[in-house]
Amino acid sequence: MFGTRKRSPAFRQNLWGVAFAVPALILLLVFSVYPLLTALYTGFTSWGLQGAPKFIGLANYVRLFTRDPEFIRSLKVTAFYALGLNPLMWVCSLGLAMLLNQEIRMRSLFRLVYFTPVIISWVVASMVWFTIFHPSFGLNAHIMRFFGKPGLQLLTDSKYALISIIVLSLWKNVGYYMILFLAGLQDIPQVYYEAAAVDGANSTQKFWRITLPLLMPALVFVMIISTISSFQVFTPIWILTKGGPAGATRVLPVLIYEHASRYLDMGYASAMAVILFLILMVLTLLQLRFFRTTQA
Repeated sequence: MFGTRKRSPAFRQNLWGVAFAVPALILLLVFSVYPLLTALYTGFTSWGLQGAPKFIGLANYVRLFTRDPEFIRSLKVTAFYALGLNPLMWVCSLGLAMLLNQEIRMRSLFRLVYFTPVIISWVVASMVWFTIFHPSFGLNAHIMRFFGKPGLQLLTDSKYALISIIVLSLWKNVGYYMILFLAGLQDIPQVYYEAAAVDGANSTQKFWRITLPLLMPALVFVMIISTISSFQVFTPIWILTKGGPAGATRVLPVLIYEHASRYLDMGYASAMAVILFLILMVLTLLQLRFFRTTQA
């Protein structure tokens, strides 16, 4: 009476697609959505990892912006790090990509050399640069000794510490963004450049009228992920300076870690993590809106 309806091939294909997506969806829920919701809830509580969290409403957020100057200072340090690193990163990685997109000798070798720091772990990279920065036996010491001066206290002087971390981060990450730009450059048809050359366009005009507009999707992606990455920096700072000297490199992730692991104030640390998440979300939306406006 109720005959079975034959499923179409498209339905079965979609069903298989859903089946393959379920494991990834479970991982996303367990390791991304659940921790995020837990952090949101914990931010409204007082919890020292013993007993049940005690709900205290907005007290943690009020404390952040009214009674914790260290949090405000940490925000400023994080912003200074991001503003000091990212524009330099974009310019250097794009410049390297354009250079290594040309027909030059040993191009593959140069690409490998610039990309090698990307595959080195942050711990190893930080220890290598600790040696370079050392005022007694590092490269810093040898250079300054050549000029007859003692080595600079690059990691223990508040004037140089954050700049030193920026230099390390630039060296570590520039190859990754170079590869992304390189992929974008290789997707641009050469016929556009040939037509521009016929019209008498010079290199500068080709860059602003052809390269940059067609590279915009890669540029947007690089700017967004590099901004997010810079606001989440932790490992090199923790290994090299522990947030010092005198808080000069205590970015927001380091402050969150200190409150969570050292003071066991999980509610307050979660509130700071939520603020960091909101900052990154707003910055991402602003960047997307800006590029959509410029392309309209």
